Amino acid sequence: MALPPGANDGARPRRIGVVAAMHPELAAVLGRMPDEQRQRVAGRDFRVGHWHGHEVVAVLSGVGKVAAATTATLLIERFGVGALLFTGTAGGLGEGVKVGDLVLASSFVQHDMDASPLFPRFEVPLYGRARFDTDGPLSARVAQAARQVLADASATLGVDAVAEFALHAPTLHAGLILSGDRFVATSAESAALRQALPEALAVEMEGAAVAQVCHDWALPFAALRTVSDRADDSAHVDFMRFIDQVASRYSAAVLEAYFSSL
Repeated sequence: MALPPGANDGARPRRIGVVAAMHPELAAVLGRMPDEQRQRVAGRDFRVGHWHGHEVVAVLSGVGKVAAATTATLLIERFGVGALLFTGTAGGLGEGVKVGDLVLASSFVQHDMDASPLFPRFEVPLYGRARFDTDGPLSARVAQAARQVLADASATLGVDAVAEFALHAPTLHAGLILSGDRFVATSAESAALRQALPEALAVEMEGAAVAQVCHDWALPFAALRTVSDRADDSAHVDFMRFIDQVASRYSAAVLEAYFSSL
């Protein structure tokens, strides 16, 4: 079997794609790539640079599954990445998943995919599956980096941010994440998702699309999300400040630990 673009036969890919949906989610990450060179393709600025000597292509996917799928395909086809890492925020669904926690995806489901009665609800037509798994070894390395960061969250975020957002004992969770082209922000919607997919830990708008693209290309993919709210009526009122003070800093710190360990 031929290797995916950008891959090699060693322990790590030659080039790694780092993706987030919105600029504030990736801002701190871009600050760690001083030698970045921008290439604009299909309305997206792809930042090509290095991180601890590893080739990195960082880009904003835009919001939603179509934008994310386009971005992932460009990273693979145009920029030849050998692995993909997605970062950013998500709404918490699972019991015990609280604001400030990190959720590492083991698999993704499109919660708004419904081609019934031709296919079972959630199943992607012609794939014979609803779930698209992330890569185990890559996810394990990201998890190790995340635990390292969470062991001293105050050092990463600062004591003021920890106090402002009441981030007490942040935890790493791993499991199913849902994606859909709808921002989930009511208790009724959250309850419906938990009833339909009780294993789900979090919900966002891009990951399942990227997981499907990476499945098509047999490309390693991992996704780590910071929980910004509980995806209900009590969703955080200052979302952008949370991204700036918490989520973006988590992303940069986890990726710093990840790349320094390779």
